[in-house]
Amino acid sequence: MKRRDFLKNAGPLTLAAGVAAPLATPALAQSMPEVNWRLVSSFPANLDVLYGCSTTLAETVAEITEGKFKIQTFSAGEIVPGLQAFDAAANGTVEVAHSASYYYTGKDPAFALGTHVPFMLSTRQQMAWAEQGEGREMLAEFYDGYGVVAFPGGNTSTQMGGWFRKEIASLDDLKGLKFRISGLGGRVLEKLGAVPQQIAISDIYPSLERGTIDAAEFNGPYDDEKLGLYRVAPHYYYPGFWDGTSMQHFFVGKSAWEQLPEGYKGAFKAAAAKVQVTSIARYDTLNPAALRRLVANGAQLHSFPVEILDAAYDATMEIYEGLAAENPWFDKMWKSQLAFQRDVTTWNQVSELAYDQVVLRELRRG
Repeated sequence: MKRRDFLKNAGPLTLAAGVAAPLATPALAQSMPEVNWRLVSSFPANLDVLYGCSTTLAETVAEITEGKFKIQTFSAGEIVPGLQAFDAAANGTVEVAHSASYYYTGKDPAFALGTHVPFMLSTRQQMAWAEQGEGREMLAEFYDGYGVVAFPGGNTSTQMGGWFRKEIASLDDLKGLKFRISGLGGRVLEKLGAVPQQIAISDIYPSLERGTIDAAEFNGPYDDEKLGLYRVAPHYYYPGFWDGTSMQHFFVGKSAWEQLPEGYKGAFKAAAAKVQVTSIARYDTLNPAALRRLVANGAQLHSFPVEILDAAYDATMEIYEGLAAENPWFDKMWKSQLAFQRDVTTWNQVSELAYDQVVLRELRRG
């Protein structure tokens, strides 16, 4: 029986019971209190999958709680700039933020490991490590130190390698290249001679158009198409070795979370899990057609030269060793991911990878 039907049918009985009436009805009513939260996103509303993670969360929470737990969502810039979303939740300006942890490597490089770091875990591997592996407790403890409780909520899956105004044929072409990139990928490219820039999503197109930057990475075909980057930087590279996946999180301020009724905590967790699955499915559905449209509109697809990939891998491992030597959190989480990657990749070789290779060969043969 639904709660509202129970209350309606229980009315005459509680009144007949005399003294029981004023006690029982308020107690039941208080079991489903009105809760109103605000959520800020790091993403603009026109990026319907990324920003849609926030609206899906809010809609699902409201549905589960019959409208008693409401979350009002705000896109990047409406309350705070997109790259300040995490701080807004941590300091109590809002109750929750939806963002990518690697935007905040300026606070601590270990933040990147919650989203993705170059040449590390794939989408499924990152999810497994963060939700069922050692990462679950490690990330919880790490984020707790910054005043938030974090829940995986959204994933772009493997991203592209970005848009370049000119073709990149060798390592020499990276020298002095001003490249918009997030996370530790910027450090890797800097080691190869590029000049990393972290700028807001809304500033990418005008910066490329004016030549303030020479290249930019953002996401995959569906979101990149919305930004129109192919018009000003036609060379589209793959793979995005710095973004083999990109897990976002819902960051909830600790005080807000501690005050939330237990049933609503369950609703929030369930909604975040739904967002995680839905976002991956949406990107896998939308990216193929978007890639075809981009190519039809002039985008020129290129794979990164092996020379660049090998140099980038070597530079990445050097960076990780240096960070691990000076940062206990990075050391702990990176080594955990590395061990997990070595283990699960052995399995993937005879499962996912083997299957994909067979199917690809047969599709080409047919």
